[in-house]
Amino acid sequence: MDSFEAPFWKEVIKSDIDSIVQNNTWKLVDFPPREKSFGHKWIFKKKFTSDGTIEKYKAHLVDKWHRKKEGKDFFDTYSPVTRITSIRTLVAIVAIHKLEKHQMDVKSSFFYGELDEERYI
Repeated sequence: MDSFEAPFWKEVIKSDIDSIVQNNTWKLVDFPPREKSFGHKWIFKKKFTSDGTIEKYKAHLVDKWHRKKEGKDFFDTYSPVTRITSIRTLVAIVAIHKLEKHQMDVKSSFFYGELDEERYI
């Protein structure tokens, strides 16, 4: 946080934390004794315009899944993804029927699944 970009990174970190708190994704609590904690880290990215200038800074807080053990810390994994052929088909339908399409960038998204246990990071 000693770089000239520090104020930008601090602003996006605050924005991400505000979004997490606002959506009741987690709450700050005292760490209970004998509980297992998983680490976390910030992922920082810059989004660039077509001319190479910085459009925006992005920061996301993630837990360190690589330390979790299948069958002990988790049982199922789901990763919703879209195949490129599905996207191309959708764009083709839009073009054929002369429909209007709109692309948008989601600032933050949350999965609305319920956990059976408490997790601490």
